[in-house]
Amino acid sequence: MPDSIGWGIVGFGWVAQDFMAPAIREAGHRLVAVCDPGADARAAAADLGARGHADLAGLLAEPEVEAVYVATPNHLHRGAVEALAASGKAILCEKPMAAALPDAEAMAAAVARTGILYGTAFDQRHHPAHRLLRDEIRAGRVGTVTAIRIVYACWLDRGWTAIPGQQNWRIDQAQAGGGALMDLAPHGLDLTDFLLDEPILDVTALTQARAQDYAVDDGALLIGRTGSGILASLHVAYNCPDALPRRRLEIAGTGGLLVASDTMGQEAGGSVAFIDGATGETVPLPFDREASPFLEQVRAFGRSLRDPAGRDAWSAERDLHTMRLLARAYAASPSRHPAQSPVMPAA
Repeated sequence: MPDSIGWGIVGFGWVAQDFMAPAIREAGHRLVAVCDPGADARAAAADLGARGHADLAGLLAEPEVEAVYVATPNHLHRGAVEALAASGKAILCEKPMAAALPDAEAMAAAVARTGILYGTAFDQRHHPAHRLLRDEIRAGRVGTVTAIRIVYACWLDRGWTAIPGQQNWRIDQAQAGGGALMDLAPHGLDLTDFLLDEPILDVTALTQARAQDYAVDDGALLIGRTGSGILASLHVAYNCPDALPRRRLEIAGTGGLLVASDTMGQEAGGSVAFIDGATGETVPLPFDREASPFLEQVRAFGRSLRDPAGRDAWSAERDLHTMRLLARAYAASPSRHPAQSPVMPAA
């Protein structure tokens, strides 16, 4: 099929196996090959009909692979992206761009130098609920937007693993570059840009290492402001029990409030409502509750790969701005633990 994309995956862990591989299949694309040093991961890929490689060279040599999803620990993103860009393959790289700002800057330079299609996997841009919210904001449903508020939290303890035997690299400063702020805040920062059609320019933050027994932050509060003066607040956490309400998105304006519950994350579904500022009436808003953000992201990336006119939707420079906001957020909240000191300089 001419529209079917041949995909490769670098780092075949939990997210790649449970979300990306199914999305590739459901989009009508093909998972051709996987690169992962783990024998179990390569065996899982073989079960899906994909060839397994222990190193990147094998995947780079696969002529059927047109696009590659990079889902390694953060500190390995740069090496994979630079090699893939040099080979001419399109790249969808997991967020954050890298564990350290200089690596993200080098990645953006490699993308600019080679001209390949690159996107950071901000799948929340592709959730049908969030696309609905953007349309409602653009149509003036809430009037003049004054603030956006996001809560994106979970419970992530030291022993957490989605795949037996896999280490929890997300709590390792060297591999992840930080904790809850580094892992979860990029989605909120990018989603703010997507929903409001303008990025956050000013940002500060406070982090905590409060409930978990590891050195990286297990929670953070960020506040920011866009160029037009819209205020943004983000609460991200690894210390919120999963049984509690922990995923909420609000857009406040002079005409009302848009509220999305349980839309942040990899799964489809959730709910959206509008609360009228004049009457207080709550109106549920319908959207596609079956399409996952991962599936919609794969479809969008495939369309852009086939039609260069759609490539403006992806921007390494925009994603680099998000990395710089993360660096500034960490710099604004010095760690109480030496091992948690930021590895990224302020922009």
